[in-house]
Amino acid sequence: MRKAEKTTERVMHMIQEFSDYSKMYKSLTLEEMQEIHGEMLQEIGSDPTSLELYGDLYEVSLRYAVKRAEWSRMSREEKMDADQGRTMTHDSVITHFNMLARWLRKQGQPANWRDELGDVEKDPALRKRIGDFACYMVFVSALLER
Repeated sequence: MRKAEKTTERVMHMIQEFSDYSKMYKSLTLEEMQEIHGEMLQEIGSDPTSLELYGDLYEVSLRYAVKRAEWSRMSREEKMDADQGRTMTHDSVITHFNMLARWLRKQGQPANWRDELGDVEKDPALRKRIGDFACYMVFVSALLER
């Protein structure tokens, strides 16, 4: 395949709409993401430890979102080289969501938002849903930094 054809193929893969995502297994609507995020932020409030845990979650979510966004631009070989790092970052995102939820529950908060994201032990496909929400958090922050 010629370079121009490969470039066209990659760019066509990047041209998608939210409605394409909405058709995917266990996807979240924008309204669901807004509700989950709102619940999370309300429970965090101004508690210093909760804010620190959220900050750590955001940092790892940002790293994950960058890796995920770059994925469509990568060749098969580049994806093979980057796959382990992406998986490790994704695992860290899940761990940080769990840490925040565990802390909030110790503080008497319900952290139902964590249940809404799903249990990867029961359904491993929910890893993607949790990663989606991490990207949403970065998306919201990026929009607000204009």
